[in-house]
Amino acid sequence: MRVLDIGEVASRSGAAPSTLRYYEEIGLIASLGRHGLRRQFDADVLLKLSLIAMGKAAGFSLDEIAGMFGRDGRPDIPRGQLRLRADELQRQMVELRTLRDVLRHVADCPAPSHLECPTFRKLMQAASHRKLAYRPTNGPRSGRKVASKP
Repeated sequence: MRVLDIGEVASRSGAAPSTLRYYEEIGLIASLGRHGLRRQFDADVLLKLSLIAMGKAAGFSLDEIAGMFGRDGRPDIPRGQLRLRADELQRQMVELRTLRDVLRHVADCPAPSHLECPTFRKLMQAASHRKLAYRPTNGPRSGRKVASKP
């Protein structure tokens, strides 16, 4: 078993040492012990940190991510929950493409007034039918706890 100290884990994972200490404090990762003042981790912690980063990028809270690991620390990923999140991301991608198209058209439209432009009107109509309302995925959603640290 390869052992890495906190500095090497931070360097290889891109997570700050303070983030690693916090993740350990809330039970997302576990150190093997210390060598002097430096925490030591099994090299497998890098995979777990990658899973945590992916979960955060997908918009899951740290509490939700913690629930994706079994009592033994191994992944116990709820596939149904991931499918729902993937569907939500797909909807957001469609909304973002529409928003991108509207913005590009507004920036490049040669019409004297956008209200006179038939393409602009069509894009706005499409946006209103989709109820275009971009919401960042990493913000709080109802019924979801948000951790106060990284």
